[in-house]
Amino acid sequence: MNEQLRKLTLYVIGAFLFNILFYRELMALNTVFFDAFVISALFYLYPSARANVIVRWLLVANVVCLGTLLLHNTVLTKYAFICTLLLTVGFAEYTHRSAWYAGGSVFLNFFLFIGNLAETVSGALSGKKKRKSNWAKYVKFSIIPVAIAFVFFIIYAGANSVFASIVGNIANWLEINFKRFFFVFKPERIFFTLFGFYIIGSLLAKTRINYFSVTDIAHSDELVRRKKTVQRKFMMQPMQVKDFSIIGLKNENLTGVISLVLLNALLFFVNCIDINYVWMNFEFSPDKPLYKLVHEGTGLLIVSIILAMAVMLFFFKGNLNFYKKNKWLKYGTYLWIFQNAFLVLSVLLRDYYYIQHYGLAYKRIGVLFFLLMVLVGLITVFIKVYATKTSYFLFRVNAWAAVFLLVVATWVNWDVTMVRYNLAHRNEIALLDTDFLLGLSDRTLPVLYENKEVFVASDPTREENIDERVKRYLKDQEQYSWLSWNYADSKVKKYFSNANKTAAK
Repeated sequence: MNEQLRKLTLYVIGAFLFNILFYRELMALNTVFFDAFVISALFYLYPSARANVIVRWLLVANVVCLGTLLLHNTVLTKYAFICTLLLTVGFAEYTHRSAWYAGGSVFLNFFLFIGNLAETVSGALSGKKKRKSNWAKYVKFSIIPVAIAFVFFIIYAGANSVFASIVGNIANWLEINFKRFFFVFKPERIFFTLFGFYIIGSLLAKTRINYFSVTDIAHSDELVRRKKTVQRKFMMQPMQVKDFSIIGLKNENLTGVISLVLLNALLFFVNCIDINYVWMNFEFSPDKPLYKLVHEGTGLLIVSIILAMAVMLFFFKGNLNFYKKNKWLKYGTYLWIFQNAFLVLSVLLRDYYYIQHYGLAYKRIGVLFFLLMVLVGLITVFIKVYATKTSYFLFRVNAWAAVFLLVVATWVNWDVTMVRYNLAHRNEIALLDTDFLLGLSDRTLPVLYENKEVFVASDPTREENIDERVKRYLKDQEQYSWLSWNYADSKVKKYFSNANKTAAK
């Protein structure tokens, strides 16, 4: 069996496995079998990936996300699992260092799968050309005998009633099984199988276009001083010149110093305002829209970070890094980074006030992870300037930091955490957003059910709504098989099963 035929066989097996595992099921226990098949097929087709250190770490992240998917079964865990699986595919099939470029290679796999499939099928059949030609000869010389046999078949069926009865029984059997086939394999399910074929094939089929891999490997973390050569008229040998003349470097350095002095002065003024109003003299008032304080601070931080990154990348992209008199430019950069770090702490304090007085919510938790990413970004900018690193290093490290935070974020069931925290601190919260809590996932139903009186106090119809939601949830769960098992749903069903038994007593 040649390599292309092995691939095609895995595509077909994977498609039917995808159909069996996920058709009208949740992403849960079935994902374990799917993941095991994809990883095994990857290592079978690309054995060198087993020794890849990055692939091993990604496998650890993938297994962690798979475990949290079974434990919490939230949307976040599903996205994190898909992300780590795709990155594992990218690093197993191609040579990469950056998660950005690996993602680009996986995108090409999906985008160019149809072309890859045609090559795979052609390669799988190329070893069978002789057999194919023999079959063509048999078919060619069988046309006339089959036609003659069909004519005599009609004659015998009309002349012999027993023969006609047997033929009729066979026809009825074929009709019944034909209907059964389309009852089991509905068009909907056939298309779902084809979709699974596309997913499996895109994950396992490595495209011949290695653009992202080649570009990734061509980059380096270390910034190198570049020189260029020019060929002047009447000169026999090319002459080396620097990218920037000394005067050009002086002017660029001076421009950078002045820019950073102005930017640091403006940011210092903003930080002084935060020290006065946020750090020293903050007073909560229900009349003041606290969300504006957080949103404005976060918006200012985003603009400031983007501006800082743009300025740093502009001034430290080339030979100015090696200019001997650039120390004040570097000092200004370090001060700018420090002031942005202080701005991060100010936004963190704003978010803390927001959570303290209004409870947890998606955006407030999201701000915390965003601030962590900003701190990582500031640290990597400092390393880039101090250790003379490239922009490639900056984006590569920050991408891995984002993947790490994504995996860490899956460890918590945020919906249940938000409901428990907000209800536990409802006497300290200025305004409990009951509509928000009732709109969270079904895994929060036991907590909502236990605290129905809190919601009924503001609206008596809430009790009936919660009860109806519980009934609908339990009815929906009956549609799923053991393939959709996960601990979160199992826990919720067990809770209401015990609650119903207690109510019956």
